[in-house]
Amino acid sequence: MFKSGHKDSFTRDNLPDKALWPEFRFDLPELQYPERLNCAVELLSGAIDAGSAHMPAVYWTGGSWTYRDLDRISNRIAHVLRSDWDLVSGERVLLRGTNSHMMIALWYAVLKAGGVVVSTMPMLRTAELGKIINKAEVRLALCEENLMSELTKLPDFKTGTLKAFSFGTDTSDLEPLCADMPPYFEPFDTAQDDVALLAFTSGTTGEPKACMHFHRDVLAMADTYARHILEPSERDVFCGSPPIAFTFGLGAIIVFPARFGAAVALPAAAGPEALLDTIEKHGVTMLFTAPTAYRALLPALDGRDTSSLRACVSAGETLPAATWTAWKDATGLNLIDGIGATEMIHIFISAKYAEVRPGYTGKPVPGYEAYLLDEDGEMLTPPCEGRLAVKGPTGCRYMADERQKNYVAGGWNITGDTYRQDKDGWFQFVARSDDMIVSSGYNIGGPEVEEALLSHPAVKECAVIGVPDEERGTIAKAYIVTDSKQSYQLATALQNHVKKTIAPYKYPRAIEFISALPKTQTGKIQRFKLRAQASGGDS
Repeated sequence: MFKSGHKDSFTRDNLPDKALWPEFRFDLPELQYPERLNCAVELLSGAIDAGSAHMPAVYWTGGSWTYRDLDRISNRIAHVLRSDWDLVSGERVLLRGTNSHMMIALWYAVLKAGGVVVSTMPMLRTAELGKIINKAEVRLALCEENLMSELTKLPDFKTGTLKAFSFGTDTSDLEPLCADMPPYFEPFDTAQDDVALLAFTSGTTGEPKACMHFHRDVLAMADTYARHILEPSERDVFCGSPPIAFTFGLGAIIVFPARFGAAVALPAAAGPEALLDTIEKHGVTMLFTAPTAYRALLPALDGRDTSSLRACVSAGETLPAATWTAWKDATGLNLIDGIGATEMIHIFISAKYAEVRPGYTGKPVPGYEAYLLDEDGEMLTPPCEGRLAVKGPTGCRYMADERQKNYVAGGWNITGDTYRQDKDGWFQFVARSDDMIVSSGYNIGGPEVEEALLSHPAVKECAVIGVPDEERGTIAKAYIVTDSKQSYQLATALQNHVKKTIAPYKYPRAIEFISALPKTQTGKIQRFKLRAQASGGDS
């Protein structure tokens, strides 16, 4: 490893043992990064040096910024972080907000100032935020003003251990301070293998895992997937619905546009209508969202102009062939499927637009290699079906987490997916091979939902599994044992209780009341029997 630029050594101290890392490969010439590297500087200064200083970088409902504007506002914020809020290089900074121009500027500013970005989804509740803050030992948080309430409920905020500042309006904590700061900032000198961000992903136990990604990893996702699959240029306009806190969204909204001097257009709200408004207004060419969202867009397409689109990327869950065909019939465009993982930072199997095969995910992205393994960990020869294993310039490094041993084996990243591979080397998704519920692109840990349900007095016992759903791919279904009167009203009350306890998207969309849960003699719940029952199989 290179000499770290971080004074606070927390992230480097909490990297997994080197023996547990996956094997990394840097075969492509564009992956040969210098020893000293700050990815925020490389992205913004790179765009400016390439002639994009006065080209649009970000469009939003209230205006736009050029790359020069974005560089200068992020410099002002970096000054505030260092001089007003005493950021120490290597410290973790939590960002909480929707996809906005200020969130983008904050992301750049934290990295320029030598910090480590911890982006979180705006839907997270106090308990979930508390787990992330405690695990990452966060002292400083920046939050959209209208989302501050969940942070202010934390014990760390009340004791002053956590300093949380608002942004997003003229009267927020941040904006008035920025006004007095110079637009130039000497960026912090980081190494290519200093940690740039902690990307949190839910574990099947409900305990979040922090994926540690280096400065070089941030650039690598652009120099592999985006460069070779999307082939973007400065004329492109990116747009998408995934939150920046998802690395799928981080690539689409921040990293890819800047790496190629393109622009990003941010929808004013969630939902298909706002997305289509943005596509029409700004001539969006690159669209990123989950299969569920593409299905939601279909009935709203009538009378809308989507002729500017040239690449529509689907990830976050498996893309059904029926959705691919319906989108093709409605727009004339191929959907580009892809599988990625927070552990890998972005997509590592996909296909170029002209080479897409409906029903198939694709082939390894240049820079990556992938194989299927049998139950003994032996490589299979196509055509075959087995556990997906991948390696490339990025890979899994869980922060201080025993689950590192489960994800990495023999130098390979074992993603937890079962795939088929045909004789031509094309990969086709079969199923998740772990207990994670992937619904509309969101990861939901069943035990976390169970914990929320069990905090309601009417719930005696419960088990949560994923069941197939035509609209969302998979939904969380709860099997509940209760002494209370079973009714539609009780089911609704329990769903609302979960929404108030943890992020709303995690609530069980189906509830079935049963007299007893299937268990082993030692009392362990047999969820496989519930899955078999839900699929119509024998229990």
